[in-house]
Amino acid sequence: MPMILSDRIPYVAAPDRPRLTLPDGARVAVWIIVNVEHWNITRAMPRTVLPPPMGQPLLPDVPNWSWHEYGMRAGFWRQHKALTSRGIPSVLALNGKVCDSYPRIVEAALEAGWEFMGHGYEQGPMHKLEDQHDAIRRAQDRIEAFCGYRPRSWESPGLTETEATLDLLRQEGVEYLADWVIDDLPQRIDTPHGVMTTVPYTVEMNDITVFALQQHSAEEFLTRGIAQYDRLHAEGAENARVMAISIHPYITGVPHRIGVLERLLDYIGEKGGAKFMTASQIGDWYGAEMARIGG
Repeated sequence: MPMILSDRIPYVAAPDRPRLTLPDGARVAVWIIVNVEHWNITRAMPRTVLPPPMGQPLLPDVPNWSWHEYGMRAGFWRQHKALTSRGIPSVLALNGKVCDSYPRIVEAALEAGWEFMGHGYEQGPMHKLEDQHDAIRRAQDRIEAFCGYRPRSWESPGLTETEATLDLLRQEGVEYLADWVIDDLPQRIDTPHGVMTTVPYTVEMNDITVFALQQHSAEEFLTRGIAQYDRLHAEGAENARVMAISIHPYITGVPHRIGVLERLLDYIGEKGGAKFMTASQIGDWYGAEMARIGG
């Protein structure tokens, strides 16, 4: 009988986690994920801002495709400036097809030294792929051909996985996975191809949730981010914590929201105690710490 997917990552209570030490005396590892996706105009959009006329989806869906496209043409560059001007190491989670549809963005991220994280080949759930292994391999191959190295980290589109995804990802060189939003510290998952390590991601400090789904005003992102960081900073006195901030160019890259992202980054930097890292840096740190303590 096949193992239930959730059984592959055993429950561990927060008080039972071993004491881990972050570099430079930091309390919280903070990582920023910029999600850049290819939305195929010939298909239904992954997300919509305008409901279809009379409730009937129409293709091509120009207004909703354009909503996303604005982020690629204008919004990304505001986010890029906010991060690079502050010297913050960041992660570009990208569909493999983005290397062909938006090479200017990929070049800018490469020049900035950002980590490239696999995010599927084209935006859409893993469950709908005819050949999931082929799609993973194509994404990894295309990103490697562009940036010069095979991504070590992965975020599935919509955080979707089937029972086979973990093993296929590890087989294609992925070591660090953002899909499992289960803890404030990484955890390990065994696969037939080696250990996979979760890197704490977020569905709460995620601009899709705050704005597109919960429909909050811009200030909510700042309020929530400050509260999140303050609590993790306090807990970090006892044990290390990881905080993810997930952003999308068409959401927090728009003129009326980019300011709250900038203010949140400044707040974290000025309060102190943060170590800005990338997914693989967090994964490597965790592995080294577990080896140090014999865990």
